[in-house]
Amino acid sequence: MPNSSSISEFLLLALADTRQLQLLHFWLLLGIYLAALLGNGLISTAVACDHRLHTPMYFFLLNLALLDLGCISTTLPKAMANALWHTRHISYAGCAAQVFFFVFFLSAECCILTIMSYDRYVAICKPLHYGTLLGSRACATMAAAAWGTGLQQLLFLCSSLFLPCLDLDLGEVQPRTAAQHALFIPGRFTLPHCS
Repeated sequence: MPNSSSISEFLLLALADTRQLQLLHFWLLLGIYLAALLGNGLISTAVACDHRLHTPMYFFLLNLALLDLGCISTTLPKAMANALWHTRHISYAGCAAQVFFFVFFLSAECCILTIMSYDRYVAICKPLHYGTLLGSRACATMAAAAWGTGLQQLLFLCSSLFLPCLDLDLGEVQPRTAAQHALFIPGRFTLPHCS
């Protein structure tokens, strides 16, 4: 008889065991979350409303603020709910959704930061070419590429975690475990040697 157990939820590690510390963690997380919402919301509003801020640097800053809002809204609400209601459960689908959205937003955020560094490089090292190198079309293309890279990383994660692999010894399809992924994934990120 085959083992047919399935996982429907996970137990998360508590930040603290005592109720007073859990409430303290809730209030700290709420303060961090509200500060992030307020700060990123103010950046987004200022860039969208003030026409003097419609430059490449502020366009990328707007994208960074939106990605940061998504990134922080992925994990903090569940952590606050767990601290407030003294629970430690998260469903399998909820955990998968958190991982997927976090990978998406964090990957896109890293790309936007790279693009922002390129923007500053062009502004400092090639100021006379700044308008031609970073026009509105180029900025929109680079921002779309950053968001697309987040989507690509999400699809990569889905394909590496949830697509089954062929087990040649047994002749049947077996799902990969997390330990198998730890062995396969680092090899995908190695860079070829340049000569």
